[in-house]
Amino acid sequence: MAAAAAAAVGGPQPPQAEVPAPGLALDKAATAAHLKAALSRPDNRAGAEELQALLERVLSAERPLAAAADGEEAAAAGGGGGPGAAEEEALEWCKCLLAGGGGYDEFCAAVRAYDPAALCGLVWTANFVAYRCRTCGISPCMSLCAECFHQGDHTGHDFNMFRSQAGGACDCGDSNVMRESGFCKRHQIKSSSNIPCVPKDLLMMSEFVLPRFIFCLIQYLREGYNEPAADVPSEKDLNKVLQLLEPQISFLEDLTKMGGAMRSVLTQVLTNQQNYKDLTSGLGENACARKSHEKYLIALKSSGLTYPEDKLVYGIQEPSAGASTLAVQGFASAAGTLGQLDSSDEEDQDGSQGLGKRKRVKLSSNTKDQSIMDVLKHKSFLEELLFWTIKYEFPQKMVTFLLNMLPDQEYKVAFTKTFVQHYAFIMKTLKKSHESDTMSNRIVHISVQLFSNEELARQVTEECQLLDIMVTVLLYMMESCLIKSELQDEENSLHVVVNCGEALLKNNTYWPLVSDFINILSHQSVAKRFLEDHGLLVTWMNFVSFFQGMNLNKRELNEHVEFESQTYYAAFAAELEACAQPMWGLLSHCKVRETQEYTRNVVRYCLEALQDWFDAINFVDEPAPNQVTFHLPLHRYYAMFLSKAVKCQELDLDSVLPDQEMLMKLMIHPLQIQASLAEIHSNMWVRNGLQIKGQAMTYVQSHFCNSMIDPDIYLLQVCASRLDPDYFISSVFERFKVVDLLTMASQHQNTVLDAEHERSMLEGALTFLVILLSLRLHLGMSDDEILRAEMVAQLCMNDRTHSSLLDLIPENPNPKSGIIPGSYSFESVLSAVADFKAPVFEPGGSMQQGMYTPKAEVWDHEFDPVMVILRTVYRRDVQSAMDRYTAFLKQSGKFPGNPWPPYKKRTPLHPSYKGLMRLLHCKTLHIVLFTLLYKILMDHQNLSEHVLCMVLYLIELGLENSAEEESDEEASACGPERCHDSWFPGSNLVSNMRHFINYVRVRVPETAPEVKRDSLASTSSDSLGSLQSSRRPKVLQRENSGTAQVFSLVAERRKKFQEIINRSNSEANQVVRPKTSSKWSAPGSAPQLTTAILEIKESILSLLIKLHHKLSGKQNSYYPPWLDDIEILIQPEIPKYSHGDGITAVERILLKAALQSRMNKRIIEEICRKVTPPVPPKKITAAEKKTLDKEERRQKARERQQKLLAEFASRQKSFMETAMDVDSPESDIPMEITTAEPQVSEAVYDCVICGQSGPSSEDRPTGLVVLLQASSVLGQCRDNIEPKKLPISEEEQIYPWDTCAAVHDVRLSLLQRYFKDSSCLLAVSIGWEGGVYVQTCGHTLHIDCHKSYMESLRNDQVLQGFSVDKGEFTCPLCRQFANSVLPCYPGSNVENHLWQRPSNKSIQDLIKEVEELQGRPGAFPVSISSETNLSKEMESVMKDIKNTTQKKYRDYSKTPGSPDNDFLFMYSVARTNLELELIHRGGNLCSGGASTAGKRSCLNQLFHVLALHMRLYSIDSEYNPWRKLTQLLEEMSSQLGNEEQQPEVPILYHDVTSLLLIQILMMPQPLHKDHFTCIVKVLFTLLYTQGLVALSVKCNEEDRSAWKHTGALKKNTCDAEKSYEVLLSFVISELSKGKLYHEEGTQECATIIPVAWSPESMEKYLQDFCLPFLRITSLLQHHLFGEDLPSCQEEEEFSVLSSCLGLLPTFYQTEHPFISASCLDWPVPAFDIISQWCFEINSFTERHAEQGKALLIQESKWKLPHLLQLPENYNTIFQYYHRKTCSVCTKVPKDPAVCLVCGTFVCLKGLCCKQQSYCECVLHSQNCGAGTGIFLLINASVIIIIRGHRFCLWGSVYLDAHGEEDRDLRRGKPLYICKERYKVLEQQWISHTFDHINKRWGPHYNGL
Repeated sequence: MAAAAAAAVGGPQPPQAEVPAPGLALDKAATAAHLKAALSRPDNRAGAEELQALLERVLSAERPLAAAADGEEAAAAGGGGGPGAAEEEALEWCKCLLAGGGGYDEFCAAVRAYDPAALCGLVWTANFVAYRCRTCGISPCMSLCAECFHQGDHTGHDFNMFRSQAGGACDCGDSNVMRESGFCKRHQIKSSSNIPCVPKDLLMMSEFVLPRFIFCLIQYLREGYNEPAADVPSEKDLNKVLQLLEPQISFLEDLTKMGGAMRSVLTQVLTNQQNYKDLTSGLGENACARKSHEKYLIALKSSGLTYPEDKLVYGIQEPSAGASTLAVQGFASAAGTLGQLDSSDEEDQDGSQGLGKRKRVKLSSNTKDQSIMDVLKHKSFLEELLFWTIKYEFPQKMVTFLLNMLPDQEYKVAFTKTFVQHYAFIMKTLKKSHESDTMSNRIVHISVQLFSNEELARQVTEECQLLDIMVTVLLYMMESCLIKSELQDEENSLHVVVNCGEALLKNNTYWPLVSDFINILSHQSVAKRFLEDHGLLVTWMNFVSFFQGMNLNKRELNEHVEFESQTYYAAFAAELEACAQPMWGLLSHCKVRETQEYTRNVVRYCLEALQDWFDAINFVDEPAPNQVTFHLPLHRYYAMFLSKAVKCQELDLDSVLPDQEMLMKLMIHPLQIQASLAEIHSNMWVRNGLQIKGQAMTYVQSHFCNSMIDPDIYLLQVCASRLDPDYFISSVFERFKVVDLLTMASQHQNTVLDAEHERSMLEGALTFLVILLSLRLHLGMSDDEILRAEMVAQLCMNDRTHSSLLDLIPENPNPKSGIIPGSYSFESVLSAVADFKAPVFEPGGSMQQGMYTPKAEVWDHEFDPVMVILRTVYRRDVQSAMDRYTAFLKQSGKFPGNPWPPYKKRTPLHPSYKGLMRLLHCKTLHIVLFTLLYKILMDHQNLSEHVLCMVLYLIELGLENSAEEESDEEASACGPERCHDSWFPGSNLVSNMRHFINYVRVRVPETAPEVKRDSLASTSSDSLGSLQSSRRPKVLQRENSGTAQVFSLVAERRKKFQEIINRSNSEANQVVRPKTSSKWSAPGSAPQLTTAILEIKESILSLLIKLHHKLSGKQNSYYPPWLDDIEILIQPEIPKYSHGDGITAVERILLKAALQSRMNKRIIEEICRKVTPPVPPKKITAAEKKTLDKEERRQKARERQQKLLAEFASRQKSFMETAMDVDSPESDIPMEITTAEPQVSEAVYDCVICGQSGPSSEDRPTGLVVLLQASSVLGQCRDNIEPKKLPISEEEQIYPWDTCAAVHDVRLSLLQRYFKDSSCLLAVSIGWEGGVYVQTCGHTLHIDCHKSYMESLRNDQVLQGFSVDKGEFTCPLCRQFANSVLPCYPGSNVENHLWQRPSNKSIQDLIKEVEELQGRPGAFPVSISSETNLSKEMESVMKDIKNTTQKKYRDYSKTPGSPDNDFLFMYSVARTNLELELIHRGGNLCSGGASTAGKRSCLNQLFHVLALHMRLYSIDSEYNPWRKLTQLLEEMSSQLGNEEQQPEVPILYHDVTSLLLIQILMMPQPLHKDHFTCIVKVLFTLLYTQGLVALSVKCNEEDRSAWKHTGALKKNTCDAEKSYEVLLSFVISELSKGKLYHEEGTQECATIIPVAWSPESMEKYLQDFCLPFLRITSLLQHHLFGEDLPSCQEEEEFSVLSSCLGLLPTFYQTEHPFISASCLDWPVPAFDIISQWCFEINSFTERHAEQGKALLIQESKWKLPHLLQLPENYNTIFQYYHRKTCSVCTKVPKDPAVCLVCGTFVCLKGLCCKQQSYCECVLHSQNCGAGTGIFLLINASVIIIIRGHRFCLWGSVYLDAHGEEDRDLRRGKPLYICKERYKVLEQQWISHTFDHINKRWGPHYNGL
């Protein structure tokens, strides 16, 4: 033994690459055992050396990878082994050594026994299906594998299933991440206590072997890495290396799965610094190791990293172990690298060097950075392994191995520290990577496991400066893509912003780093460190300022922009993810008073950063025109921290606000955005393309509004509450560019705005003021109130599904903020404000989802138009909300007309913001309101109802928020020179409302009507017509003492204000002056402005009262309500005023004004007393007359148009009712194709294309629009009632043996085995599978019109959902899908009636006639030689019918192409259509009447076409079954003599319904009713006999002999032929002559259940046996002769149908117990014919008794077809199928699907199962449904329909608890079957209406 071992170690060995000797495996084990023994000795040095030598040799890294690098030589050198053999050999050795001589598998099992499995830790990769339970999770990133989830108890929890994006790991058992209550059964027990200690020798070998193994792996990695050349990405080479290393890494991965014991050994190995030092230092004598070390150093260098030793010249001082070394070396090395770094990094910057340098210097001054960015020192295997993992761009296998180790606590800490240490390097690699998406996912896969754990995050933050590292790395990352900001001052701006066009931002490459940062900020302990660290805050604000002002938009004024950049997506995403989300994370920790300090810090540094920004962009007071950026993250940080400070921390707002000047600067940019929104909506930015609209929408969109528009508005509210209100208001109107419009004059000039934009900009400005003054989101609303307001606003716009509500209501964007969208408050608020509308189904309509709709009281009290306007992305939503509000008021009878938006009371303001209300009480606003009211009253242009609405809203707001006392405190405060003192005395709205203004001085263009000479004023007064006031303004040229000043006051005031602010710095003043003045001087082209003075003599109150008159259109319409009812003043809340239009609003305001002050009340009464004189009629100038006429003409035109439209709509409606209603057939009027008036001799058809009516003729035939489709629905009937279930486990399978199609197939092939082929093809029907179903919409057209219609469709280039080349089209009238035209047979109606008169011929005569008629050679009505158009069409439609189905469904004959085949196919088409109609009627005819199908049935026409073709194939009269049925044939024995040729099918084996169709289609059409009845009577005798035979076979021997006996006794009674007992006994005695009954001894008997047959049960059996035939026959009679079907009870169906068919003699009605035999009418003596038929059977059963018996028992009772029954809960389907493997390639398909008709599992789009370019779903749809497939897509829960060459998504039959689909399982909530939807699906399948009902079809190109 020892000798062997010695040899193994020392002796010369053959090179390992060669094929080892056969005995070697044994030797390996022996060697291992020996070494283990040697190592177990106390003195094991010798053993250790021996082992080292062995490992050195086995694991030498030189050979294999050299081989990998150049494969050919390796193959040559390695002999047979090839490159892989050596590695395999090495792995074998390792396994043997680890097991220490035992078996490796036993070793694994032994180690597993010591696993203290407290954690699951299962690691998964992308696309894995996992679960997340919010109820159990502590961290929002918590996830569970499916197994742990189902093992735990999560009933009633808020959980969802999700598809992992980046991969993850199961947290079950980890109490840091989730609550213990959610652990699954396996991980609940803290099992560590009872796990025994690991025996020392078990893992001893591992401790020796693994370090070498891992070192070997690292050497491979070093060897294989070649720095990629400059441009060429070397992923290929890297992947090659990784493929070679696959087995090694998998081996390590398997070790981790052995459980805790092995993991702790691995941890020791990976983190042991000594081992690492010994093995990798590269100082040994081993050349290979040295070379490897050099490669490692090169790799470090090329990564831009330094190995600290190179730098520290003063010798290596080993500082204390642990992560702090980083910092120490950092300080030392930073000094050396600073200078050299900048220059080296500079080359990345293309063309923006100067800028980059400047920025970078600022950053690099922080000494930490260098160490963070550029120094790496590896001290353990783990560190170097991670280094290579990053270098190789995170190979999946390595990631999984590293993560699998995480359950080991010690490893977790070590690995996290290592990860942090490499953080900067990760960022650099990520930036360079070509596969940044995959890499991002892998990084996050790791980091989310590390940073979600608060304890760990805190530890790393303290020990490794995690926060510093993250912030610095982010900063560096963004530095690489900075550009100069062009905001404000393009030339001198010093500000830099990120360039949104760079890949880094466009591809979201920064995502993993930001996501980690957000993740660690969610931990309170970490966030607090961040908020306390001033240095970090400064750096972070620096980072945020990179985004301040990015993606600047400049308004295009001349040309349309050439290239619409889409960079705005990147900009919005970046601000949301990199700025807003960390902000929300920080805010979530500033909730209590104790955290005030943090807020102060943030606010302080934020303001500093803002000040720097204003300086950098050279901002003074005016924003640059025509520029806007939507990105102001610094403003928003400031705003949100202010809001939190006031709301949660009780901070005094003024203590954190800056001075006035800063506030004025702060408000400018957010205000600019609000003005730009109005400009964009006014189409002023239209030349910038659609993208600018996109930005405006994104800014207010639900995911962004919380972090964008809301903080902006809040910041403006804060500024407004602290700044001078006059200044603020004038700034608003100036920013919105409508100052010039605010003049009393009827004409004005706007220097900055085109006339067409004025109105919408004015609306924008007023709406903004209303929002600013009424929004309380951050001014005092509680969270629940906010949630409620948001929800009401969304529901008022539209009814919403639950998920869209969740999506639309802006939650705090940081998912970790604790406001969870599905939280209880959400559900409770929802149930308080909305009602649930369950999904309804219109049969032909779209699938609806469960919706929530606002409750009535919400409309009544809570509908808030302001909130709606704020939250609408599309303007049409505001309209939609108003329409719904109007509808509610009409319906509830509260207000009939068109209401105005209601005024809603607001939540009280938080005391800190009381100043905001001063805006409502400032003279500037009052002047604006006064002017606008005046202008509206005077009908100046550019004012709309919306303007008035907003003006009134503002007045009402002012009245609601007025100061209690009416004194005017502020008048004295602001000095005497306020020019608007001449307007109003004080600043309180209540008192200003009553102030009369007599004269106003205005600046007007000289052309304006106001500027006229005095002399003219008296004479041509008509020129003043434009001011339709009751008093004409006198135009005075001289100053008037009581004249209010010109209102260009804004400019004046701004100048003054600038002076106040800029007193300190006179230079700035110089800048301002010219700007402001230039702004207001009009361009030279405009006419000169002059001053005019208008006489006004109005107050706001008098204007309001006149407006009331104007709106109501009546004089004196306003009467103060308190004069009648003094109560009104005491309880003013009167519901009468809450809803209504402008009149109501005015009344409400006047009432409030009167309430506020007695003076107002008196003045209102006074105004009303002065009855205004009637307005004198206006004289109208010619010009105005023209415009008025125009207006009138327009109005008339409009009315005409309305009338036409209404008429058209009603016509359309009536058409729709008659024609379109495919699915609600009961209601519509039958569109009979033929009319029943006897006087009309021929059927008349309307052509829907040319509109002419007329009969169908030989040369111009008319046709029915039909859709031909192959159908296998009939084949799916089964004989049991229970529908089959969809299999959801391996045990359940569905076998198609019992389907109708299978049974018929078996029968046909059985017949073909024993009988003559041509005869077999007449004995049965086909078409159960792939039968052709013909349906019509009932519209007809000329066939030549149709051809030209098809031609036009062919030339029409529009993409239709159908293919014209395949003959598809839509009916020109009702647009129903169709693909052929069925010619109508020219025929008259009168004839029809004659044919139906019953004659009194005997049945014998009729039988002869039938035989003669059938015998005539068939031909088209006109001889074939002169082919008519009709016969051509008949032929072509027959061709269409044949081509509709596949060849395999047509050709059943043994001799291909035999005419019998066509014959069989044609009568089977008739059979298919009749059977399907029967199914549509529910499987029986009890309901009677003309049915759904009847109205649109085309069976009549179809029969003509089929009959014409059938008669071309005459049946040889010898073989005509008719003779066998109606004549006794003599020479029976001779027939059977010809043994060699196959006999014909015995008549008793024939399918009677098939015989019926053959007989009828062989007759010349139209058919005589007598002949029809005769055929039916004859066939009924055969059918009845078949029933008796089947009955006799079914029962047992004793019954048979008993019946034989009883029947024989009655044989000689009078109507023996009509007694079933007699007939049965005769049949039994006849058949007993053969061998049919002889098989009693065999098992056959066991299958027949011994039933006690009573006469009743036998009668029932016979009736049931005959019913299917009677039903089909009655249907046929109904279609051929147009007779109605009687309705009846199910019990009497047999008797009713048989009398309706004329089988029952009329006198027979009396007898009570009905006997089926009484319907028999034998054409020849019964016993003779029966014995003749039995003889055929006997002669067959002589040889084949078994088969003879099988053929006699026909299953006639088929149940209706059904789709498979689906389980209640979707999860059962999903869990079974989404992991099921494909039967072809045994992989799990990407898109699995399952057929709902037969349960087959298929791969959608799977290439593995493709056959001749057909993918599996398409193939299956052809095989299973003859071209129709219904598939459930497992991963999407959706149903997809394939119909021929088209497909469509049908929708889902699984809905969640809120009645919604979850397509693609995005939400992952539990789904439950919706039975109604499934019924609708089944109905469409059975009725073949997929094509008509589903609209969105597309071609699938066989690729599904």
